[in-house]
Amino acid sequence: MGSHATSATEPRIDEPSPLEARWRSLRLFEARVRERLERALEPHGLTCSEYSALAALHYSNDDGHLRQQFLAEATPINQSSLSRMVERLERNGLTERYHCANDRRGVYTQITDTGRARVEEARQSYVKALERALAEEADDEVRARFVDLLKG
Repeated sequence: MGSHATSATEPRIDEPSPLEARWRSLRLFEARVRERLERALEPHGLTCSEYSALAALHYSNDDGHLRQQFLAEATPINQSSLSRMVERLERNGLTERYHCANDRRGVYTQITDTGRARVEEARQSYVKALERALAEEADDEVRARFVDLLKG
């Protein structure tokens, strides 16, 4: 093996541009927040992705029904992963799937009453963990930028 450089200073990554450095910082921040949210949702038997999908269904303007393609766009996972996740949610009685009456290729997902109850039960834990993570995980610059984004 080759020789390794050693230094008394902490290692760091010097990004080639400020944009890339900010992007790395944002992604690391998101990973830390997601880890906290996963832990908060665990007692409710949900992952972040499952909570996001159930919340999208629960708060949709169509009484808990969404075309699966739209649900994939509303949650940060790809169509294939979403299909497997919706299958799991359906096995657990949290969602139901059905084909569109006008277009048999279209698949809809509907949240069940059990799914609605689970989202409501998990929401308080989710929001508390999110608030704590934003307060504790972000440095001042990331927090300020994030708050600006949320304000629109």
